[in-house]
Amino acid sequence: MKKQFSNKWQGSKQPRKQRKYLWNVPLHLKRKLMVSTLDKELRKKYSMRNIEIRKGDEVMVLIGKFKKKKGKIAVVNVNKKKVAVEGIQHTKRDGSKRNVWFDASNLKITSLNTDDKMRIRKRENAERSGEKQREDSPKETEKVSLGKTEKINLEEKKNAPKKK
Repeated sequence: MKKQFSNKWQGSKQPRKQRKYLWNVPLHLKRKLMVSTLDKELRKKYSMRNIEIRKGDEVMVLIGKFKKKKGKIAVVNVNKKKVAVEGIQHTKRDGSKRNVWFDASNLKITSLNTDDKMRIRKRENAERSGEKQREDSPKETEKVSLGKTEKINLEEKKNAPKKK
């Protein structure tokens, strides 16, 4: 097996290859894999199910010892794909405290950090594109054949009998 990341990888049933792929993903793509589900109100507001997690988001823990505890994201470690939440810490034997690291998929975002304006613009653009797709359906495409341009309705094309 190759040791470098390949974006041509289609997938595998073998867990070792899945783990290897996720371990070798470049940081700019690992960041996109760190998503958390949104609360029901936020799902309706932003019309999306999940979003990349950021420092400053308020979250609720969904599983484990700290289930249903809430707090703000303190640290995001993209390399390890882990997140630390403020106020949730383990106490060590010597009395010092350390952060508890969570996988982003085990958290639910209850409110977004709106300091980053680009993040909000991306959400608004995604909403607009979703509305346009709903208005434009059924989709039409143009087919160019021998200098003639025809419009083809994709749904009609799907339902049409296949030629042999």
